[in-house]
Formats: sequence, C-alpha cells, structure tokens
Amino acid sequence: MTAIEAIGYELPAERTPGRTWSDRLAPLWANKLAVVGGVITLFFLIVAAAGLAVMVVPGWSDLYVDQRLRQTLVWPLQDGFVLGTDNHGRSLAWRIAAGTAVSLFIGVVVTLLSMTLGMILGAVAGYAGGAVDRLISGMIDLVWGFPVILVAVIFVGLVDPGLTAVILAVSVVNWAGFARIVRAQVLSLKERAFVEAARALGVPGWKIVLRHLVPNMLGTALVMGSYYIAVTVIAEAGLSFIGLGAQPPTPSLGQMIADGRNFLYGNPWAALLPGITIALIVLGLNTLGDGLRDIFDPRLRRW
Repeated sequence: MTAIEAIGYELPAERTPGRTWSDRLAPLWANKLAVVGGVITLFFLIVAAAGLAVMVVPGWSDLYVDQRLRQTLVWPLQDGFVLGTDNHGRSLAWRIAAGTAVSLFIGVVVTLLSMTLGMILGAVAGYAGGAVDRLISGMIDLVWGFPVILVAVIFVGLVDPGLTAVILAVSVVNWAGFARIVRAQVLSLKERAFVEAARALGVPGWKIVLRHLVPNMLGTALVMGSYYIAVTVIAEAGLSFIGLGAQPPTPSLGQMIADGRNFLYGNPWAALLPGITIALIVLGLNTLGDGLRDIFDPRLRRW
C-alpha cells in the first residue's frame, strides 16, 4: 500500500482506466425507484424552467396573472385550459408552473445555505471535540428546539412577509440537522486508520477534514440535501398557506391551496392540483436522493 492509499479513503477516479460515465451511473440505473425519482424531478425542473420564463420574460406574466372573471373555476380540459382556472379565472397550469419555480428555487437556496453552514460546524465540532464540540452541540440543540413557524414569525416581524423571511427562517432551523448528522459521522471517521495515518504524516487538521472526512460524507450530504429540499418545499408551502410566505402577485403552491380550499365544491382541482404537485416533487427528490448516495458515497464506489 502506498502512502497516498494509506491516508486517503480512495484513489481518484481517473486512476482507474477504462471507466465510463455509463459505468459510474450503473448504481443509479439499477435502482428503479431512483430512476423514477429522477424522471419525476427532471419533469418538475422543466416545469419550473417554464414557470421561471413566464415570470422573468417581459409580457409573459399575463399567462399566470391575467384574470378572466367570466371563466372562473373552469375544470381541467375545458375552455382551452389544460388544468382549468382558479377563482380569479387565472390559468392553473401556468400558476402551478410559476409556483413550482418559486418552491424549487427556495428549496435549493435554503438547502445550500443550510448544508454549507451545517457541514462546516458539524465537521469542526466532531473533529475538534472538547469545549468547541460542547459549544456547537449546544447551539444545535438550541436551534433544533425552535419550530419553523415561530422563527418565520420572528423574521416576518423584521423583514415583512415574503420569500426573504422564508429563506432566513428555514435556513436558521435546517442547518442544525446537517450539523448533527455530520458531527456524528466525523466522530466515527476520525478514529479510522486513514485519518490516523494522515495525522502521523503531519497533515494539518483542516486538510484532513476537507480531503479525507468531507468526501466520505458526500453521499450522506447528498441524500440529506435532497431530503431538505423536499422539506423546504413543504415548509414554504405551509408558510405561504397561512400568509407568511410568498405574497401576491408572486405565485406559491401553498397559497394556491389556501385560495382553492374555499371552492372545493365548485372546482376541487384548484386546491388538489397544487397539493398533488407538492407531493410528487417530494416523492421525486426523496427517491432520487437514494440513487445519488449509491453513486457518490466512497464506501459504495467500485471505480
């Protein structure tokens, strides 16, 4: 065994010749649920791209904000509306597309912020130990005890209702989940032989964390990332449902459910379709996360 192999958990992928991306993606294709999740996620990414286009391209916003008061609560596939209209006569198809764009944007931004902060603090706590670990663990326990809605109310009072308050509130709570899992993994990994070998060779602690511990947590981070995007989508929808999230004219899936619940007898699809959209987004992200773990977790690789 070479010195590089002794201190590293694996050799770089390019050192194994003859390996194609098709081979590397084989674990994903073998996981049927992950393939289904990937297809669902890709579909909603395309929907979100269409929704983003109608929100940012000048003149296209009429597709989801134009009110046709003579065509309110139209059922799907009637009067030229694929998914019908809401109680203001606005196209549900385009509003769901725009709401999906908002939800996924918030989910990705919040998860990146939470993951970055959580992985840094969790890795420092687990590797440093002692007073540093106790301080960060105390912060985790403190933050973990706050419900998202309470934190959102606090930020709404500071910055007014809207997407900024949602991003801040969910990020403040979600980082603790990442930090707790990362800390537990670092406590286990730092006693492994490859970390001990790195210490014996005089490798600085920060380099051990970045080069040897973080790569071994990537699979878990990706699975958690997909899970927390789904959690954030649900949190954003819930906050918008009670009026603390996206504010009109910005569309939100939770806001559409709140508007449609009063017209379940006239057109139940006005509330059901946004709810089904949220459920499918969450299903796709969670099943895709399992497949990504099989690809990126170093302990599961064979390349």
